[in-house]
Amino acid sequence: MISDMHRFFASSLMASSPRLLFLAWSLQPAFISHSHQSALRSIYLDWINYVRLVERRYFLRPRKAPETKVPEMIPMAARKVHQQKFMNEEEHQPHMLWWKEKMRMCKKPSTIHLEKRLSYSNLLGMDVTLKNGSLKEGTLNLEILQFKSRFPREVLLCRVGEFYEAVGFDACILVEYAGLNPMGGLHSDGVPKAGCPVVNLRQTLDDLTRNGFSVCIVEEVQGPVPTRSRKGRFISGHAHPGSPYVFGLAGADHDVEFPDPMPVVGVWRSAKGYCLISVVETLKTYSAEEGLTEEALVTKLRICQYHHLYLHTSLRNNSSGTSRWGEYGDGGLLWGECSSKYFEWFDGDPVQELLGKVREIYGLDEEIPFRNVTISSEHRPQPLYLGAATQIGVIPTEGIPSLLQFLLPSSCAGLPLLYIRDLLLNPPVFEIASAIQDACRLMSNLTCSIPDFTCISTAKLVKLLESKEANHIEFCRIKNVVDEILHMSSNAELSPVLRTLLAPTSVATGLQVEYDLLVNECDLISQRIGEVISLGKENDQNISSFEIIPDGFFEDMESSWKGRVKRIHAEEEFVQVDQAAEALCLAITEDFLPIVLRVKSVISPNGGTKGEICYSKEHEAVWFKGKRFRPTVWAHTPGEEQIKQLLPAYDAKGRKVGEEWFTTTKVDNALTRYHEACDKARGKVLELLRELSAELQNNINVLVFASMSRVISKALFSHVSEGRRRGWTFPTIKDSYISQDKAESKIAKEMELLGLLPYWLEMSQGNAIPNDVKMHSLFLLTGPNGGGKSSILRSICAASILGICGLMVPAKSAIIPHFDSVMLHMKSYDSPVDGKSTFQIEMSEIRSIVTRASEKSLVLIDEICRGTETAKGTCIAGSILETLDRVGCLGIVSTHLHGLFDLPLNTNNTTFKAMGTKIVDGVIKPTLKLTDGVCRESLAFQTAQREGMPGPIIERAAELYKCMKNSKVLYVPVVPGMGSKRAVNGSESETLAKEVERSILIICQKGIVKVGKTACVTVGPREQPPPSTVGASCLYVIIRSDRKLYVGQTDDLVGRLRSHRSKEEMQDATILYIVVPGKSAACKLETLLINQLPSEGFKLVNKADGKHRNFGTSDLSLGALTLHP
Repeated sequence: MISDMHRFFASSLMASSPRLLFLAWSLQPAFISHSHQSALRSIYLDWINYVRLVERRYFLRPRKAPETKVPEMIPMAARKVHQQKFMNEEEHQPHMLWWKEKMRMCKKPSTIHLEKRLSYSNLLGMDVTLKNGSLKEGTLNLEILQFKSRFPREVLLCRVGEFYEAVGFDACILVEYAGLNPMGGLHSDGVPKAGCPVVNLRQTLDDLTRNGFSVCIVEEVQGPVPTRSRKGRFISGHAHPGSPYVFGLAGADHDVEFPDPMPVVGVWRSAKGYCLISVVETLKTYSAEEGLTEEALVTKLRICQYHHLYLHTSLRNNSSGTSRWGEYGDGGLLWGECSSKYFEWFDGDPVQELLGKVREIYGLDEEIPFRNVTISSEHRPQPLYLGAATQIGVIPTEGIPSLLQFLLPSSCAGLPLLYIRDLLLNPPVFEIASAIQDACRLMSNLTCSIPDFTCISTAKLVKLLESKEANHIEFCRIKNVVDEILHMSSNAELSPVLRTLLAPTSVATGLQVEYDLLVNECDLISQRIGEVISLGKENDQNISSFEIIPDGFFEDMESSWKGRVKRIHAEEEFVQVDQAAEALCLAITEDFLPIVLRVKSVISPNGGTKGEICYSKEHEAVWFKGKRFRPTVWAHTPGEEQIKQLLPAYDAKGRKVGEEWFTTTKVDNALTRYHEACDKARGKVLELLRELSAELQNNINVLVFASMSRVISKALFSHVSEGRRRGWTFPTIKDSYISQDKAESKIAKEMELLGLLPYWLEMSQGNAIPNDVKMHSLFLLTGPNGGGKSSILRSICAASILGICGLMVPAKSAIIPHFDSVMLHMKSYDSPVDGKSTFQIEMSEIRSIVTRASEKSLVLIDEICRGTETAKGTCIAGSILETLDRVGCLGIVSTHLHGLFDLPLNTNNTTFKAMGTKIVDGVIKPTLKLTDGVCRESLAFQTAQREGMPGPIIERAAELYKCMKNSKVLYVPVVPGMGSKRAVNGSESETLAKEVERSILIICQKGIVKVGKTACVTVGPREQPPPSTVGASCLYVIIRSDRKLYVGQTDDLVGRLRSHRSKEEMQDATILYIVVPGKSAACKLETLLINQLPSEGFKLVNKADGKHRNFGTSDLSLGALTLHP
């Protein structure tokens, strides 16, 4: 009996569609009878062994065999206990309350209608008294409930045929957030049910995760099912916010877009201050930051898109001893940030408890470790305060120019931009800032071409390799990453850059990787990927093609697996496909072609005989399609025998396709053979891809490090290019921790910014006024409205943050201490939700600044105490000024409270500064220049008039001012109103580039132009010019894939090359360029090459550009023009 059953199972499995064999490892023995437990257990073991055989045959990831927890083998009494466990209302009460809260948040009328049919007695929310609500043994509902019990707070989508279905709570969520309609309509008397078609799964998952839900996806095992049995089902994966569903992506023919990972975040408070722990499940990492200020913590929460937020019970009681969090200011800003979002409380050891929460959320085993990537806070500047981050636009703020927008070219976005943002928000220690600046300086002076820098999300890299779902496109991108590392290591100019970036990369990843280890591992990885993955240069994997068979058939059948791996690894499978394709062609030729020829030979009026060989895309088959082709009289003419062999075509479910579709036994057998061969080849390709993923998991740390190195490299190269274009400079950074000696400490505290510009303006635009700022103490700054006080505070703040991060600053020269914190306070608004006025908010923010400021801090406060009555506000401002003066920090406090100068302030390190004014045609106007002294002129009346305030109001204001000053009315001046080309392969391209370079040098050295040996620089297809070309006049020659040349000149080589490569024929072009002294010389040399390169045997695409007047002939003399490398 056992052997018979085993043979039945094996034959059933092999008779199923071979294209679905890769799911065979998930088959559950649902068809096994329960009559004899001992015999059944033997059958079950035989089944496990057979599945393992299939796994080995198709190189699938081994699956741990189920132990004794097989529902079919559990005795009835045990099954009832097992079922009661899933129905245990008390145990799952917290989860059902969670779902009840989610149901309350639903607003759509259709969802509210469905909610009325819910029952909060089980995790599905299913009312067992309704139609299709049974949870009895053997029902699909019970199986779904069992899956749900493993992940009770995830939306569960269960595959049923061509749909993914959800019931109860989950159905309501689909209707509310994914825009799906209830199954059976709103007036159904059954349980709430909704679903999406298989083809729309990705969109549905995106909708759910975008709204913060996690989703558990249950797949069903494909293939035939024995009579009176249900299909086996298994959890194929999960989709979380920031972590997409990846099941089946190894066979995808496109790259996969990955969102930024969304961590689980926990907040607590200790004696050191506020603390934040962030856990990223995808990377299995966590970081814990301690000693944060409330503002810094809120900044991190505001920019972080987190999956779950947990608040520790240590936050419930503030320093005032009250349990009403935020009542007396302490924690009010944090409470305002958290109270509008969903969070949960937790207690115990913060780190261990939160890691336990993460394991519970994601269904991870307790033994799975998480790597600590916490960066030491010793000697590290404080994270950027919320005020500073918003007022310089690091956090997007309406009306504030974004600093990020001006640090990188507009074409540089994504991961490099995020790295720069995180760097500014979390300034590094002095050593890392110095390393970043050293790397930028090296980049700025490069003369060689640079790689294109392939950027891959480390979370994407880890998840795809861990799940063995990386496809051939992703492996090609990984190879690009490691090849770029190897390219930089082998280049004399780029190698120092790579070495310098090791330290910043280590901080970003939490990994320590030595230079030699990085290069060696990248070399091995590149070789291994190159051995397995087809890189598009092979010509032995062409799609099958036969004239008699429609081309679309073979394209659809083979394009999903050919060109993925090198043929040598699957030669047997590829040969079988080729042979099966030839056999199919032969069968169609013998059985269908005579009929088609017969039909074509018959001349009949419209509506007569029709017949042709067609491809049925829906059924993946090639059949004969025709009508009225059968002869009325059989006369043994050609084609009659073949017509007699025709049979109706049936689909995979045994249904007749249509009256016009026909096949034959021979063609059907040939189709089956071809499909089996393709499925076998596809399985082999997937096996090889998954094997390679498993291999590369051993190198995951190096890959993560290399990938982040590419992101940082691209970010810094782009920043240097944009900085050079804007005329920014590298500051000198002074380490505040160098010595305890007072003299040296004083030098380290001085800041000098010469030619400082607002970061959002360019000198070339003519509207930027530079300022010289030499700061060795605290400045008390006065000036008129619109005089530039706020602008200079923003400019100094931005320059300081850029400097302590090692980046370029908008100035001609700069010396910047490595501040321990940069704090900027500007305008405040009231917060009605928290019941706080504008002045309360201002005092709360300044309190945090004053209590955290040290002698190594930079404090910038704009228009202090503006939100209260003048006299007391002036006194509070004076006291704050004295406090900052005693601290000894650098900074600026700007004010319109001129009464400060009449107070007996105890200050020793405060200097008076003012924004200058001048009189033009009797009108006082601001100069926007920083000067010494005090400015008591506010230009308030002029400002109000300029903004359209009615004249009578201005006049009355002047009279009142006269009365207040007990003097004559001030004179208020009136302010006036306000194709088929042969591609060039790698070796040919290199040879052609050398020939062009040689010809250029020969033409230039005919006594006309003096050039150096390295004047001509080559930029490959996946490379870009170095930042040193920004603003320099360059002559360039583009070598197209059709071997034609394009000669041009430009002052923006990076931008011009980007424009050229946006065209299809230029995407893989190689470029040669020469830096020349001036645009005029570049134009002359351009014309010279256009006129003379054709005589060297080259074809040009822009000959017309050589017809300039006065120059471009062979007897041209450019004088003593010298080209420098």
